[in-house]
Amino acid sequence: MATNPKLAAAAAIVADVAAASAELAQVLRTAPIAGLSGTAGTTNVQGEAQKPLDIEANRIFLERCRANPAIAWAVSEEEDHPIRLAEGGTHGLLFDPLDGSSNLDVNVTVGSIFSIIPATTEVDLLQPGSVQLAAGFVAYGPATSLVLTFGQTVELFVLSGSGFELVQADIRIPEDMPEFSINTSRERFWNEGTRGYIRDCLAGELGPLGQRYNMRWVGSMVAEVLRILSRGGIFLYPSDSETAKRGGRLRLLYEANPMGLIVKTAGGGATTGQLDLLDVPPSDIHQRISVVLGSKRQVGEYVGYVVDEGR
Repeated sequence: MATNPKLAAAAAIVADVAAASAELAQVLRTAPIAGLSGTAGTTNVQGEAQKPLDIEANRIFLERCRANPAIAWAVSEEEDHPIRLAEGGTHGLLFDPLDGSSNLDVNVTVGSIFSIIPATTEVDLLQPGSVQLAAGFVAYGPATSLVLTFGQTVELFVLSGSGFELVQADIRIPEDMPEFSINTSRERFWNEGTRGYIRDCLAGELGPLGQRYNMRWVGSMVAEVLRILSRGGIFLYPSDSETAKRGGRLRLLYEANPMGLIVKTAGGGATTGQLDLLDVPPSDIHQRISVVLGSKRQVGEYVGYVVDEGR
């Protein structure tokens, strides 16, 4: 990695992100005691109500990364516009500082997601996910876990008293776990392809997919993807009739792209239903997108249903 200046700089950025995540993990552990629960009474650029911990997580990430001379630009879910950092920097850091924050008040896993790309100008921030130099996420659960890729392999680290320690190298997604993760309360908005796929999952071993599926839904993307990396399955947050005008629900640059790179590097698939997730050309830093990812076979099966619907 040291022979490639861009990757060496990306590794230094990852170290700052890891330090920010360790600090945030400590804040999360004591948040109810410190009075950081509830809502902040403000909204972000997405129109979503902010919690005090959304604001604090964003502050921690930005403060940790400001001194890094490689980071020219930062893009955060909590900021309306890109933030200019180091003059002469060569990289962009795109992040969701606290994913799944609606779970905070019930003590369910939340996380941070990040992507590192080559970027010297603001225009450079709008590149497809295929250009990512590194991507990762941190899950704050019973353990604080960091999942990281530089595009060759996927590694899992766990936070200890001395920092993040490697616990699993070269993660590969199992192919045959019959589990799907989708918000079924949105069924009335689904397209026919999505509806047909989930119907056939629910049909079990007597249906066309030939397996008895279980459903999982945490409401935290980091928790869903961590489970898929561990035991397989498929995660779906497709665009539907209610979200189609804005492109979908999840954000392309700092949610879909990093998760897509992680899953694909681990041998899985990642799609919008029509396009490979990492091939989508961004038009806005907060662009939303349809996201389906998981084991390659199951993602391929889902795409088949969507393609058949379009014929």
